[in-house]
Amino acid sequence: MSHRSSTGTVPAETTAVGYHLLLDLHDCRYDSLDSVSKVEKLLRAAADAAGATIVNSAFHHFSPQGVSGVLVIAESHIAAHTWPECGYAAIDCFTCGDREILDRIEDLIVEGFRAGSHSRRLLSRGPQ
Repeated sequence: MSHRSSTGTVPAETTAVGYHLLLDLHDCRYDSLDSVSKVEKLLRAAADAAGATIVNSAFHHFSPQGVSGVLVIAESHIAAHTWPECGYAAIDCFTCGDREILDRIEDLIVEGFRAGSHSRRLLSRGPQ
């Protein structure tokens, strides 16, 4: 399991409608960042591991490199934007479900992109 250094705070008692996880992944493998099929497969595996229900998806490969993609899940969404030339991926996960889902998604994505390091921000969303 990866070390989670979090910025932002999530109050112990909250009336949040959801939780938003932002991941910055560094020193990732070029080949995992520049392939629509690999990015999509990884996001789908993360959604499956979290028990999320995939509703729809859209993925795009940029020229000369990079991928953006999103899975719409019943619980909200998982999105990825990659910069292979920098070894970097920005991941955005939002869930209106149990926030532990985000921990499972994070672990799988960090491992799947083989990130050398990463940081996370977890935000509580909705009325406070």
